[in-house]
Amino acid sequence: MSAHPVVPLGRRLLAELVGTGLLVTVVVGSGIAGQRLSPDDVGLQLLYNSTATVFGLGVLILLFGPVSGAHLNPVVSGADWLLGRRTAGGLSGHDATAYAGAQTVGAVAGAVLANVMFDVPAAFSTTDRTGWHLWLGEVVATAGLVALVFALARTRRGALAAPAVAAYIGAAYWFTSSTSFANPAVTVGRMFSDTFAGIDPASVPGFVGAQLVGGLLGLLLVRALYPDVAATADDVVVPHR
Repeated sequence: MSAHPVVPLGRRLLAELVGTGLLVTVVVGSGIAGQRLSPDDVGLQLLYNSTATVFGLGVLILLFGPVSGAHLNPVVSGADWLLGRRTAGGLSGHDATAYAGAQTVGAVAGAVLANVMFDVPAAFSTTDRTGWHLWLGEVVATAGLVALVFALARTRRGALAAPAVAAYIGAAYWFTSSTSFANPAVTVGRMFSDTFAGIDPASVPGFVGAQLVGGLLGLLLVRALYPDVAATADDVVVPHR
C-alpha cells in the first residue's frame, strides 16, 4: 500500500459525485445552448458541445483530482481496481463500487441541473444511438482514454492529465462515430435530457457494453506498452495521496 495517507472515502465520493455531475451539466448544458444558438446546423452544435467539454473537463480534473483522482468515470475506476489488485494498489473493490455509484448519481443530477437551468421539461431522451458502428466508436474512444490515463500515471506525467485527457475527449468527439461518450455514468445521465446531447434509454446498454469492452482493451494495450504499470495504479487520473 502507499505510504502516503489516503483521503477519507467520504471526501473522495463527494468529489466524484460533484465532479461527474458538473461534467454532465457541461455536456448537456452546452448541447442545449448549441441547439438553440444554431438550430439548423448540427456541425456547429457539435463544435459548441465539444469545445465546452474540453474546457470544462480540464477544469474539473484540476479541481477534484487532488481529492479523488478525478476518475469521473466507472470504467476508469474499475480499471484502477482491476490493474492494482495484484499489487495492493489503486482502489479496492469496495471503493471502486462506491466510486461508480457516486459517479452515476452525480451524472443523473447533472443532467437534471442542466435541464432546469435551460427550462427544459423533464423527459427521457428520444435520441436513438444504436448500431455496430456507434458501438465500435465507443470501444475506440474508451480504449484510448483508459490507455492514456494509465500511461500518464506510469510515466509520472499525471500533472498533464487535465489538458491531455480533455484534449483527447475533445478530439474523440470528432473522430469517433459515437461522439465519444466513453463513460457509463455519463451515458446514464444523458438519457435524462431529451436534447441534442441525450441518448434514448434503449440505446444505453449497447453503449455501456461497448465502453466496458473498450476499457479492457485499453488496459491490455497499456499493459503491453508498460508491463509494470500496475505499480502506479494509485496515481490515476491525478496523484491524490
